Amino acid sequence: MCELFAMSSSVPATVTFSLEEFAQHGGLTGPHKDGWGIAFAEGGDVRVVKDTTAASSSLWLQFLESHPIRSRAVISHIRKRTTGTLALKNTQPFIRELAGRMHAFAHNGHVPDVTKGKLFPLGRHRPVGETDSEYAFCALLARLEADWLEKDRPPSLEARFETVSGFAQDLRPLGPANFLYWDGDVMIAHGDRRHQTSGVIGPPGLHVLIRECPPSGAEFEAVGLTVDAARQRVVLIASVPLTDESWRSFGPGEVVMASDGQLIASTGSN
Repeated sequence: MCELFAMSSSVPATVTFSLEEFAQHGGLTGPHKDGWGIAFAEGGDVRVVKDTTAASSSLWLQFLESHPIRSRAVISHIRKRTTGTLALKNTQPFIRELAGRMHAFAHNGHVPDVTKGKLFPLGRHRPVGETDSEYAFCALLARLEADWLEKDRPPSLEARFETVSGFAQDLRPLGPANFLYWDGDVMIAHGDRRHQTSGVIGPPGLHVLIRECPPSGAEFEAVGLTVDAARQRVVLIASVPLTDESWRSFGPGEVVMASDGQLIASTGSN
């Protein structure tokens, strides 16, 4: 299976060690050699870098390490191919426009039956590639259209969380369905189940770590982040813990919402 990483921070931060350790799973310490990608939120847009080579040997990753990008929200994905060819169009994160802003999505799991039946219509959205993950993203956007296009202003956080949580609940019976979603304001993560090192497919599907960095007179480096000299709150979400700290496992089917380095909503385990 693939692996996911996300960050939400109160002030723009660069991802350094965490991304480096994450990349080691992509071809060195892990089996995920079929490409990788990362999306940095920037206003209502998203800066995306993707590559079809293993993250551990990617020149693009080396470029990012020498040209760090600061962002308040980051989504990253390393791929172990299950459906779709080894191609850029099948490499995550995926991005799409909805209501005049870019939305980003990355999925870890296998839900091939998402393309069948009438529960996941695509509306006006169509996949560019061949993966079930991108199809699921298009189906999620189709559900969100009513929230985002009905009025001249963005929907409430409660409405967004309810729609994405309902989508996650419908997706879970089809297979492992961990995903990260960024809507230009908030990060929503769904932790389901994944292929564990024991060989069993089961929870947890994601882990979360919350850190608050005290102000100082210089840059503060910890938990894979180099941050500005200011009080900084950070939420990190990953398939597996990336540092030797107390990461909390998601409960089965748990959905959380993060913004500006804080968890602002959670369904708890269900």
